[in-house]
Amino acid sequence: MDTNNAQYQKMIETPIPKLVTVLAVPTVISMLITSIYNAVDAYFVAKLGTAASGAIGIVFSLMAMIQAIGFTLGMGAGSTISRLLGKKKEEEAKQVASSALAAAICSGIVFMGVCLFFLEKLMLLLGATKTILPYAVDYSRIILFASPVMMASFVLNNLLRAEGKTKYSMVGIGAGGVLNVVLDPFFIFYLKMGITGAALATAIGQTVGFAVLFIFYLMKKTVIRFSFSHVAKEISVYKTFIINGMPSFFRQGLASIAAVALNHQAAVFGDGVVAAMSIVGKIFMVVFCALIGFGQGFQPVAGYNFGAKEQGRVKSACKFTLAAGTVGMVVMGFFVFFSAPWLMRQFGTGEKQVEEVGIMALRMQSLAMPFMPLGIVCNMVFQAVGKSWLGTFLAACRQGVFFLPAIYVFPKIFGILGIQMAQPLADAATFLICLPFFVSFYKKTANTK
Repeated sequence: MDTNNAQYQKMIETPIPKLVTVLAVPTVISMLITSIYNAVDAYFVAKLGTAASGAIGIVFSLMAMIQAIGFTLGMGAGSTISRLLGKKKEEEAKQVASSALAAAICSGIVFMGVCLFFLEKLMLLLGATKTILPYAVDYSRIILFASPVMMASFVLNNLLRAEGKTKYSMVGIGAGGVLNVVLDPFFIFYLKMGITGAALATAIGQTVGFAVLFIFYLMKKTVIRFSFSHVAKEISVYKTFIINGMPSFFRQGLASIAAVALNHQAAVFGDGVVAAMSIVGKIFMVVFCALIGFGQGFQPVAGYNFGAKEQGRVKSACKFTLAAGTVGMVVMGFFVFFSAPWLMRQFGTGEKQVEEVGIMALRMQSLAMPFMPLGIVCNMVFQAVGKSWLGTFLAACRQGVFFLPAIYVFPKIFGILGIQMAQPLADAATFLICLPFFVSFYKKTANTK
């Protein structure tokens, strides 16, 4: 109990810049590790050829679906738990956590079974061409076997972040990520397993990461405890945290749909364009995951303090996170813009079309990066304070409301350039939509200390 009280005092009394930074840094590192080992997959698989590289982009859509379910349950439960802990309702928090973990495992098993049954048709639906299909099937089959563990791992990560234990989350993800990076070249080239080796490395890394995270709970390093007796039988408990997780579902789920649409539209121009946009997506996932990580460090601060009725601290946390995120994105935007040729040489397949298409797409996306932090802050704060439907709408804007129409209309008008410009323009439009909602929330939040 003393440990729990100390954690509570830390969350509502530590100066906001220090608290957000302390929680965000491990989370950013965690997200970067995740995106980096995805990029490493892309790097090694690219050595197997353009079709294999394109398959990574196809399976990314499948993994985004897994993430959508895992993050819906994990971040929905996490935002609920942050507010409950802020109100010192620890038993209710334990019930939400146990129920979310059980829901993740069950959802993963159902998802795996359905997708394996329709695997080839699913890969074609996600945008695989005839040459990419065999690679996509081999890669996705192993990923699907790991999907229950992956969904459960997303829940554990987000529950740790919800109670402010972001360092433990970083250790778990880091252990799995490092193992994945080490196993990739060993399986792909030394054991000559090809793209199957890349998938196996990812599956093993995810499983080890889950085991490490669960050990922290078994060692009672956390406020939250899991038990079968705490798994809720009432639908209302699941309804509450699933609704709270809707912004995450739309953010991740629409990322999957957007990736499918991108693959289909790129395939019209050939495997080289599919491969180029797949590589660009992996590179920008590193950038976007860093921003998401910073937002996830901010979210428990907002949730705890909202639950504790410390409205002034919620406002200060919004201001600090938005300012720091914008500065970070400006710096990273400069780096990506000027290093685009080097990045495409490192991750490309060596084909001229792949490099040319990728360089232009990277540079256009880098120009939109300063617009991205506002959308993340809005998503996270509205989710944290229980304004789930507003958070859901804003989460749907980036890759749903704006990107999906753009990716179908622009290529018909501008050709390949339309594919390259769709996401940057969607990011700019999302900024304009989020701005009035953020300003209104910021003004209405009580200016108390």
